[in-house]
Amino acid sequence: MSGARFDPPEVVAGAVVVAETGEGKFTQVLLDGRHVLVADEPVDVGGNDAGPGPYELLLMSLGSCTSMTLRLYAARKQIPLERVIVRLTHAKRYFDDCKDCGDKPVMLDHIEREIELVGALSEEQRTRLLEMADKCPVHRTLTSKIVIDTRIK
Repeated sequence: MSGARFDPPEVVAGAVVVAETGEGKFTQVLLDGRHVLVADEPVDVGGNDAGPGPYELLLMSLGSCTSMTLRLYAARKQIPLERVIVRLTHAKRYFDDCKDCGDKPVMLDHIEREIELVGALSEEQRTRLLEMADKCPVHRTLTSKIVIDTRIK
């Protein structure tokens, strides 16, 4: 595909299409009918680093959904939340209870999510916002398959 003109595929409303661009070993175009994003892998694993990798995109989804959920809740409850900053990391860790299990150690995905809340907030408001972070739709989707450790900075 290298050197060929890339014609993005058509996107049906409500769907997302991901397609190789032909511009690199892993470079992808992500389309939702309104936006065009690029995903790739870092150079050290054979990519061109033309965009975030799949796990970075996953973290971005969780972070943006968390922030939007907190913003909506704060507005509805008239909480003086000025700004939300969400920092996330992803790692695969050995399941502690299974370190000595059989031939294959069990690995679990762990997402560390740190939420910085800016504004003159009471401790009660901060606690309630932390509870609401776990109710964002992406968090609810992800917790059915992975462990998410959350803390407020």
